[in-house]
Amino acid sequence: MPDDSSSKSHSPAPDSSAAPNERDETTANQEDRHDALTGEHNRLGGRVKRYAKVSSGMGGFVVRAAGNRLFGKDIDKGREAADLAQVLGGLKGPLMKVAQLLATVPDAVPQEYAAELAHLQSDAPPMGWAFVRRRMKTELGLGWQKRFASFEHEPSAAASLGQVHKATLGDGSELACKLQYPDMASAVEADVKQLNLALSVHRSFQSAIDTREVAKEIADRVKEELDYEREARHMALYREIFDGQDEVRVPDLYTELSTKRLLSMEWLHGKPMLHYKESSQEERNLLTAAMFRAWWYPFAHFGIIHGDPHLGNYTVFEREDRPAGINLLDYGCIRIFPVSFVQGVVDLYHGLRLDDRDRIVHAYESWGFDNLSQELVDVLNIWARFIYGPLLEDRVRSIADGVSPAQYGRGQAMKVHTELKRLGPVTVPREFVFMDRAAIGLGGVFLHLRAEMNFYQLFNEQIEDFSQEKLKEARTSLRHSAWLADY
Repeated sequence: MPDDSSSKSHSPAPDSSAAPNERDETTANQEDRHDALTGEHNRLGGRVKRYAKVSSGMGGFVVRAAGNRLFGKDIDKGREAADLAQVLGGLKGPLMKVAQLLATVPDAVPQEYAAELAHLQSDAPPMGWAFVRRRMKTELGLGWQKRFASFEHEPSAAASLGQVHKATLGDGSELACKLQYPDMASAVEADVKQLNLALSVHRSFQSAIDTREVAKEIADRVKEELDYEREARHMALYREIFDGQDEVRVPDLYTELSTKRLLSMEWLHGKPMLHYKESSQEERNLLTAAMFRAWWYPFAHFGIIHGDPHLGNYTVFEREDRPAGINLLDYGCIRIFPVSFVQGVVDLYHGLRLDDRDRIVHAYESWGFDNLSQELVDVLNIWARFIYGPLLEDRVRSIADGVSPAQYGRGQAMKVHTELKRLGPVTVPREFVFMDRAAIGLGGVFLHLRAEMNFYQLFNEQIEDFSQEKLKEARTSLRHSAWLADY
């Protein structure tokens, strides 16, 4: 793991954890030898196994969807979407994470697909204790349990790529140990290829946008989530960025108890965000401001954004029995942008605010859109004005009056779809994916909280005196600036 000044190293603690469950040690030893020989890489055997599992579900869906279109049958996209959701829901794993990301990009999938995919949950069944014990031995060695005072057998959370166990050290420190499921590299590789097959059907017959760059971006980011050493670097960056700021907490990293597939970090106590849905307007606004700052401060000042504002990725901490800020828990899905792209985001905002057509066009071009006609700019502005809308009015307001979180952005996405169908397929730049994901995700949270704030002021506080030079200087000033050198 990286040598980070904010991380912690601890000496072994007495093993006071409960005795492990009985299991077939012969089988375990055979599996351990297999892991030692092959490594936890993108193995051919793992890919073949996953391809077979995914193909049996996705293959049938693709054949049915393509057949309906080739033979000119009336297409019930609602029924087709339910079919797709059933296939994906049964598969679990990284494919669901990819599908959920796609669901937030206008017309990456049909509207009916997006509605179904938005309801999918990454609720993969957790590994049992025998499996966990073997995985921990692989990561930390034969006497791994002696390094903890306790290690809970049941996970506190299980998601698509791994699960979290609570542990303690001899000095009483509480840890969250995030352990990756086996063969995830194989699963991601297989799932991405199969999902691309399904997207190709939609793209060939009715898509208004070319999703190939979008698919590449999502695939790259999901693959990055498998590298816990990379996630540790992201965590260190965020600890430095928010050092001394009270409303956003980032956990400490325990380097001596972390590997490429195990991340041990400080356990941050907190409650789910939705626990505060019925709190006072003042408290809900306080949490909204903290969330806004957690996402837009790193972007505006360093060109870094947390790409997955999912409700499971943060909790609320309290002081004196009142909400005081948020714990930001997950750093696998971090996007670092070129400085020029950040400039484009700021330029588009000012272009929309001032109705400056030349500035708007220049912003889209800096994002990577090409062959921009006047009509295409008008269509892109439909979505841009939806994303930027709450930030353009200097007044206290909600994100979207009278719109439910489930319907947030649906009307605008439909307008964009209709117009792009008329103009022809448009290639969406890769960087758009996680900016869009962040905006939609945050907007949904703010709707849940029924926030009433001056979002114009919140945003302008972040971009005040922005310049590419200042952003470059801020990056250079970070202790971990070497990690940003490629951007």
